[in-house]
Amino acid sequence: MRLSQNIRCTTARLAGKSAKYLAKLGSGMGKSFPGHIYLKIGKKECVSRLTSKLDIGSILITGTNGKTTTTKITALLLANNTNITYNYESNTINAIVTGLLDGKASLGIFEYGIRDIKHAIPDTVSRIVDPVGVVYTNVSREHSQVSGVKNPFKEYLRAKQLLSAPMKRGIVISNADDPRTAYIGKEKEKDVKVTYYGLDIEMEDKTPVTGDVFCPVCNENLVYTKRYLNHRGIYQCGCGFSRPDPDLKFTQLKAGKDHWQVRLEGEVFNYPTGKNLQMDFPIEVPAFGVHNLYNLLCAAITYVTFTPKPERIEKTTRKIFDSLDLSILPPGRFEIFKVKGDKLVGMGQGDNGDALKANIQFMQTYAGGEIVEQTAFIYTTPDEGEEEIFEDHLSSLIYLNPRMVHVVPGRESVEAARKYYEIIKDKLPADFYPLSHEDMEKRIDKIGELVKKSPYSYVIVSGCGPEQYMWGNLKTSCKGQQ
Repeated sequence: MRLSQNIRCTTARLAGKSAKYLAKLGSGMGKSFPGHIYLKIGKKECVSRLTSKLDIGSILITGTNGKTTTTKITALLLANNTNITYNYESNTINAIVTGLLDGKASLGIFEYGIRDIKHAIPDTVSRIVDPVGVVYTNVSREHSQVSGVKNPFKEYLRAKQLLSAPMKRGIVISNADDPRTAYIGKEKEKDVKVTYYGLDIEMEDKTPVTGDVFCPVCNENLVYTKRYLNHRGIYQCGCGFSRPDPDLKFTQLKAGKDHWQVRLEGEVFNYPTGKNLQMDFPIEVPAFGVHNLYNLLCAAITYVTFTPKPERIEKTTRKIFDSLDLSILPPGRFEIFKVKGDKLVGMGQGDNGDALKANIQFMQTYAGGEIVEQTAFIYTTPDEGEEEIFEDHLSSLIYLNPRMVHVVPGRESVEAARKYYEIIKDKLPADFYPLSHEDMEKRIDKIGELVKKSPYSYVIVSGCGPEQYMWGNLKTSCKGQQ
């Protein structure tokens, strides 16, 4: 049996590496196809052969928002100190195995997206990969349905939690400011070391929270003494659950128009050396908004936790953060640019309430107080069965109070978009463009036309839609008007 498994795993590795080479010559499935071939031949049992070749191990990064950006920045930081393999924007076990086929790395860094337990199999993935780190960015209401089946938020949160559930070694890294990821961390402290990160800055989010935020322990409403971004902040509950003290934090924020300066402070356990490391130095970061401040901090604590060369931390962190620009953001993420003279356009995916609100607040940092009087919002809607996401979106739209809301279907159902439009038009000036998902080019062209012809100084385009195809092409089209 042992000989048979050795042959099977060796064959799987050769086939996977061949598929990886062939994928470089083509396009489309390069991030997942080699892993698919490996798993088809070698089965799950052979993956341990790949993970055992990593000197340090694998890190899995998950959450609702910020996974891709955090994974990219973490990879940039750690690549300065050790050999890495990584994968992002392809949230499957096949993509992770594709990265592991590299065979020359000390550390693997992988984004892993989780919609529900059935399709993502998070606990199974954790057992197969045996990560030394699971990192949580945040958890917001998202994917109200998966493959036409209702996906309750409790089940969505549970699916995220299961990615670290099997861990008996290594470190879990959680966002202390998010009560949901903090809860996952507190529950996991009995098994492994848990490290927390959070903000300690003067900036505060005084806008209404999108959706109720309940205590994950007793289900009562949380009480906040400060909110940094939507449901992320300093909170407590009468049952005793409260925000953990961050091990690493950003402090002393000095916000400029193009760059922000923050101080990185804290004491973090370093996994390769087994020692606690103290941080206290200033860094400059791009003015990406508070949501990306969290992504930067999450990448920083992951880097500090897993770098095998802690003596380089300050130098490397400053070097990488200082070199960042908008190109680090994924194609669908929110970006601000000018078109047709001085018209300022903010455009990008916001497929949950937390993300859409962050996009609005990011735009506000550029536009200031006049944004309310001079803004059109092109809103791309959720699908049928995603009423919870729409409710969160609607609260942000009402808060912004734009002069006009142009409603366009974001996902497949035109009738769902029409239903959402009927609700919006009773609260805000709005019109509707029933463009089908099958004719995406017309949808993209119409949105581009609305941007171009808008009489307002500011245009926000956000909501749901295919990240790469719709948002990437839409940005390219609109930037052609510059």
